[in-house]
Amino acid sequence: MNIRMASLTSAAAFAAVASTPVFAADAIVAAEPEAVEYVRVCDAYGTGYFYIPGTETCLKVSGYLRFEVYAGPDEKGTSDWNARTRAHVQFTAKSDTEYGPLTGLIVIRNNGDNPETTSILDSAYIDIAGFRTGLFYSWWDDDLSGEPDVLSSFETLHNSIRYQYESGDFYAGVTVDELEDGYYKPGENPNNFGVGLGIGGKAGAISYQLIGSYDTDNEEGAVRGMLFADIGPGTLGLAAIYASGPNSYYSQSEWTVAAEYAYKANEKWTITPEAQYFGNYVPDLGTFSGDSFDGLGDAWTVGITVDYQIADNLYAKATADYTDPDDADEVTKGFFRLQRSF
Repeated sequence: MNIRMASLTSAAAFAAVASTPVFAADAIVAAEPEAVEYVRVCDAYGTGYFYIPGTETCLKVSGYLRFEVYAGPDEKGTSDWNARTRAHVQFTAKSDTEYGPLTGLIVIRNNGDNPETTSILDSAYIDIAGFRTGLFYSWWDDDLSGEPDVLSSFETLHNSIRYQYESGDFYAGVTVDELEDGYYKPGENPNNFGVGLGIGGKAGAISYQLIGSYDTDNEEGAVRGMLFADIGPGTLGLAAIYASGPNSYYSQSEWTVAAEYAYKANEKWTITPEAQYFGNYVPDLGTFSGDSFDGLGDAWTVGITVDYQIADNLYAKATADYTDPDDADEVTKGFFRLQRSF
């Protein structure tokens, strides 16, 4: 084959190949990834809140773990000491409405005195436009910062309906409480209700609270006032109570006065001595069934509480007090606490 023939043959072969269609493999198209909705911080209601994904509701999870050792006469059965661990978790949900912030709160608590303990609903309420309904602590649950004082009796956690007006550093409110775990007369059932009024606030270095509650079943009531004043390196606390007769709000005595001074030694240490005097004192509320305080003796208590901030969200507390009643034996008791908050 000469050169001219070879060239023609090559050209024909190239033309044949060029005229034959060539199909490329189908392109691989990656699916669009689904959008990831990251948790967003909600700073409208303070620190710790985040938006529940897909909603405009802000949620905060908080609580604490606590270990305590108590000491005192017959603290657990015939034993003079007892240890307890508490787990406390709080869920707070908030969102904006045309009536103002809508709040829902749930608190779950377990006091682990032994491995068989069960959790309880410690609080659960709805709050909007000043109205609060549900299971929550009353104003009587507030007290002085130290531990030895007795400024309420029986249970302070009730199913209640409350309206509280707030303006700046002032508040005033009215509440209706279901009273199931309080004082009741022999032969009667412990299911009645009470009504209460409360005001409080802050003016400069002074904060105050005045509350009055009436137990409709026992037809008795109690009034309590508290005042705190920043003086020097600490805070002075004063409290006084008068009860017209035994009732579910206060039955420890007919009247009482208490005072403390929370001395802040430095950023870590706070030392709080405290004293309280009781007029017509009831030594044992568990066995008391009288319908008045007549004939009862007086009593007084002194004690001290020491708080130590170990680290951020970790603190220790130790307290001891001595009570000397006219109608019962003297009692010395106290406890040590270690708590981690989050």
